[in-house]
Amino acid sequence: MNPDNKFAIGSRFGQALALIFASLACILLLSACGGGDAEADDPSAQRYELRGKVVSVDKSKREVVIDHEAVEGFMEAMTMPFVLKDRDALEVIGAGDRIQATLVVANRGSWLENPIITKGGAAGSAASDASSEPQTGAEVPDFSLVNQDNRPFRLSSYRGRALLLTFIYTRCPLPDYCTLMSTNFAQAERELQKEPELYRKTRLLSVTLDPAYDTPKVLRSYGAAHTERYSEERFDHWEFATGQPEEIKRLAEFFGLSYYTEKDQIIHGLRTAIISPEGRIYKIYRGNDWKPEQLLRDLRSLLKEGQASQ
Repeated sequence: MNPDNKFAIGSRFGQALALIFASLACILLLSACGGGDAEADDPSAQRYELRGKVVSVDKSKREVVIDHEAVEGFMEAMTMPFVLKDRDALEVIGAGDRIQATLVVANRGSWLENPIITKGGAAGSAASDASSEPQTGAEVPDFSLVNQDNRPFRLSSYRGRALLLTFIYTRCPLPDYCTLMSTNFAQAERELQKEPELYRKTRLLSVTLDPAYDTPKVLRSYGAAHTERYSEERFDHWEFATGQPEEIKRLAEFFGLSYYTEKDQIIHGLRTAIISPEGRIYKIYRGNDWKPEQLLRDLRSLLKEGQASQ
């Protein structure tokens, strides 16, 4: 074989190998940067510029609480938790830092991307979900609330039935926080209706953390929209409640939900609970990663245990 031909073949082989390695490197880079994330291609996604100060960071949940400026075209200035997907950013970000990022809001949730972090000092006190929670079996105090019909009631009125309780506020703009809690409860409500005996033995209750805005009238409209019964909704199985700010705060803190208001801002986490017919804690769900089917499965277990003990 001609030596020049050998050189040409070897050169072409080397170029082919280089192209393969370059392609592999590109694929790995895209994977590392989230290029294959289906959520990023969600046609429903809307993007907004967000700027603010970091209040707290929970790396285990990839969540940062940010005291942010008004997000033009989306929501007013407030303090809220956001999902931050960038792992490198999560390693360096801390309370007191300034952050500029793109807020992505899609049907399947919301998150921050392309963060720019400016290191700062320590932040002031902030709400944290590290508060103590009641243990399983603990008796729930008899809190006093007001329902969507402006009727005062106490939690003891649910005795004899299992109660599913969660916290929301109607102005919450993110689809994977308060809106998700209400969507999950609506699905649980529909599934319970398919089991008349289970439906009869249960009740649902959504408590607002924004009593200044969420009046009984507002809650009635919000609730009827989620059950999709509108003017025909009687709220005889799923109720919505407000009350005195001090009483709501005591209720939230009992369930380990750190919460406070500052001007028009609301800082809160998420808590959902199953309370036994005897008024005791059966289970508490933290955050927003629980599913309606899990809630119903645990509810069935509770009522089955109750029957077995009789």
